Amino acid sequence: MTALDFTLLRPMWLLTLPVLGIAAWWLATRRGGLGDWQRAADTALLQAMTALGRVDNQASRGPLWAILTVVLISVVALAGPALERRDTLSFRNLDGVVFVVDVSGSVTEHSNWPQLQTMGRFGLASLGTRPGALIVFAGDAYVATDMTLDHLQLGQTFSLLDAALVPDRGSRPERALALAVQLLLDAQVIAGDVILLTDGAGLGPASLRETAAISELGARVSLISIDTPTAAFDTHARAGGGEVFALDQSETLLRWLQADARTRLEAQDYPLLFWKDMGRYLLALALLPLLLLFRRQPS
Repeated sequence: MTALDFTLLRPMWLLTLPVLGIAAWWLATRRGGLGDWQRAADTALLQAMTALGRVDNQASRGPLWAILTVVLISVVALAGPALERRDTLSFRNLDGVVFVVDVSGSVTEHSNWPQLQTMGRFGLASLGTRPGALIVFAGDAYVATDMTLDHLQLGQTFSLLDAALVPDRGSRPERALALAVQLLLDAQVIAGDVILLTDGAGLGPASLRETAAISELGARVSLISIDTPTAAFDTHARAGGGEVFALDQSETLLRWLQADARTRLEAQDYPLLFWKDMGRYLLALALLPLLLLFRRQPS
């Protein structure tokens, strides 16, 4: 069943209705159909024009009511009458990107740390409709931002990363990658990318196993090196079906994420509230009373 509700998006416009009512009363009580012409024109001239049939002394209210009707409909249209649909389907993208950032001292105190952050922001710029998440790690791993479509907030969080964020000393990328596995499962992401930004410290058999686990989920693992990549970078990239990027390959990273984005949509379990403003249709209706102002006068 389709659930419909009526509401006003801009009800303050209805406050002008009393003013419109006063104006209508004042115009309706003005004497005669000629209005102030009886006061401004020569009396003898009006009498002569009346004798020739050029003056209609009947108090024709048609044009007045037509104009007032147009104004009334316009005010109601500006008030924003809207239909609220509660069963509108929404969709989410099943392809997500998880950024895993090493914030240990050896990375954040490196002279290339600003360039590494820039690479991360380039990656964020390529997300499009895909949700993104941020995991930080040093001696332990934490989710800084869960899967979200608020890329602006994600970028702001990325800019605030520093060594003080994770108190645990060391570099344990396997813990961060394991957290990425759980995050992808919880978000029901069936395709995506995990981007590991690191200096390579801690890469070994444990992180390689987690990389393979991510690959089994249908996601890819790519690495961005803050310095010259070691052999461990290539090993992890091959296991994860991803690539290794240097700091001067920001455009390559962007193209990689955009060109190989696998967009899959799924209906959400919850509906969106969808408002359809009907005001524009009322404005079209207001054109009908205006036709009375253009009717031909009988000869």
